[in-house]
Amino acid sequence: MRISKWGNSLAVRLPKSLVENLGLKSGDELEIVSARPTRVTVARDKRRERAVERMRKRALDLPKDYAFDRNEANAR
Repeated sequence: MRISKWGNSLAVRLPKSLVENLGLKSGDELEIVSARPTRVTVARDKRRERAVERMRKRALDLPKDYAFDRNEANAR
């Protein structure tokens, strides 16, 4: 893998085989499991998926026509 400059940051382009093996898509996050001077181990970060699942288990019954309005929720 090659490290490239991306704005003020550095980025790593993932090989297609790794993307397919981990089932990654654009927007997914990776977690660094361990890092040594010669090896970095990564895994797909599943915290968001677990959080969504916990929310689904506690879900309230909402009216069928309910729609979340981000602007209304953030109005001051």
